[in-house]
Amino acid sequence: MPAWRRRLMWVTRLSARCILFSFGYHWITRKGRPAPRELAPIVVSNHVSYIDPIYFFYELFPTIVSSDSHDAIPFVGTIIRAMQVIYVDRFSPASRKSAVNEIKRKAGGNSFPRVLLFPEGTTTNGRFLISFQHGAFIPGYPVQPVVVRYPHVHFDQSWGNISLIALMFKMFTQFHNFMEVEYLPIVYPPEIKQENALHFAENTSYAMAHALNVLPTSYSYADSMIASRAEEAGKANCSSYMVEMAWVKEVYGVSTAEAMELLEHFLAMNPDSDGRVKAQDFWAPFGLDCSPLCKKIFHYFDFENKESITFRQFLVGCAHLRKQPLFEGVCETAFEKCKAPGTSDISLAQLADALRSGMLPPADDRMLKLFETFDIDDDDKISKDDFVACLARFPFMIALFAGRINGEVYIEIV
Repeated sequence: MPAWRRRLMWVTRLSARCILFSFGYHWITRKGRPAPRELAPIVVSNHVSYIDPIYFFYELFPTIVSSDSHDAIPFVGTIIRAMQVIYVDRFSPASRKSAVNEIKRKAGGNSFPRVLLFPEGTTTNGRFLISFQHGAFIPGYPVQPVVVRYPHVHFDQSWGNISLIALMFKMFTQFHNFMEVEYLPIVYPPEIKQENALHFAENTSYAMAHALNVLPTSYSYADSMIASRAEEAGKANCSSYMVEMAWVKEVYGVSTAEAMELLEHFLAMNPDSDGRVKAQDFWAPFGLDCSPLCKKIFHYFDFENKESITFRQFLVGCAHLRKQPLFEGVCETAFEKCKAPGTSDISLAQLADALRSGMLPPADDRMLKLFETFDIDDDDKISKDDFVACLARFPFMIALFAGRINGEVYIEIV
């Protein structure tokens, strides 16, 4: 940045401090000091409020990495644009890769300011840390963690289940708002190359959690999406739908899109006020009753024997089945056993006949509902692609065809 522009930006930085003052942050407690940019070109912080980027703009004047959706936020959008923002679409792999390359480029050149990231990817109430995204750690540069606290008695300043307008109004009507910022020692990337960005992120998360006296969790931004969708659906106790998506993704490879799709199916099962689904409601969307086989399949999810299951149990149970090494082969074998010889599709009558090996088929109208579940492309027949895609979405339904595939292959479902 040219020298004249750097001098001009001081006016903008002072304006940011005036904004903080107007919101009631008359003084801000600071512990520690920012490390020299040459030692730690990347700064990471927990994210509690929209005040965070305004403060860092005043204090460090960094380049910030932000979701492109933040551009329209009052005050904040204007400030992050002035911070030479690196926009990222968190749902686009190409955008995330481009952002990492830009982070690496700007962190590697001393002509650029520090790069600031909020690796949680969303705001929390400050009483815990959620799983870190890895964009700050993939480039492999030293990182300085910073923790932000908002001590309060009456008014929680975190940006959670409250609109931006309501949060700003409450800040304006409180005489003074407290804020503490603590700069922690630099965290260096692992010396052993086999230890990747995941370990680097975990080490940084542990350092910040220790400073905050909280526990790091496996919840992620995807969990907030799940809770928000449950709230949109009018469900109470939306936090009961969260599943610790960072852990689910690491262990089972489930993407956010896949989790959201399963959530839609779970919401169609009419969860109760505690976010739990009973066996009868579980099978109703598929047109099936609680036959002995269906009860046995449901018991696979209901390992707590509570006669109902949560979304976490549903998601993890489906993911576990899909991960079985024989699962894809079992699906293909089941299809071959269900269709008539010399044909390439399964008809409604053939599907009903296949179910008779393990249960009494449902009535005609309910049988049609099950057939429509398998007939993904709505062409009145179940092709191999339809059959396999449906079982990939609802892997527990492979057990409905256990009688047809018994003795041919083996997969542990129940």
